[in-house]
Amino acid sequence: MLYAVIAEDVADSLSKRLAARPQHLKRLTALQNQGRLVLAGPHPAIDSDNPGDAGFSGSLIVAEFASQQDAQDWADADPYISAGVYARVTVKPFKQVFPQ
Repeated sequence: MLYAVIAEDVADSLSKRLAARPQHLKRLTALQNQGRLVLAGPHPAIDSDNPGDAGFSGSLIVAEFASQQDAQDWADADPYISAGVYARVTVKPFKQVFPQ
């Protein structure tokens, strides 16, 4: 089943994000290589594809996991958690309707 991992950043998270980004991307690449990643990306803190120093306010990941607990365990082990980037992470079941 698909699950949405919805994360909210702490204030002024940009430097922490940049430091942990290589490890974060490595985990996403592994999901992608397994054919389990639907989409992933950050939420810019301002209305811009490149927010510069404004940074990001959170992230969204949609991927396939065997269970919600597996998705939660995966999310809890994200390098952005240990680096203090995320203030809160919510994992919810997700039903993809479009695109088909």
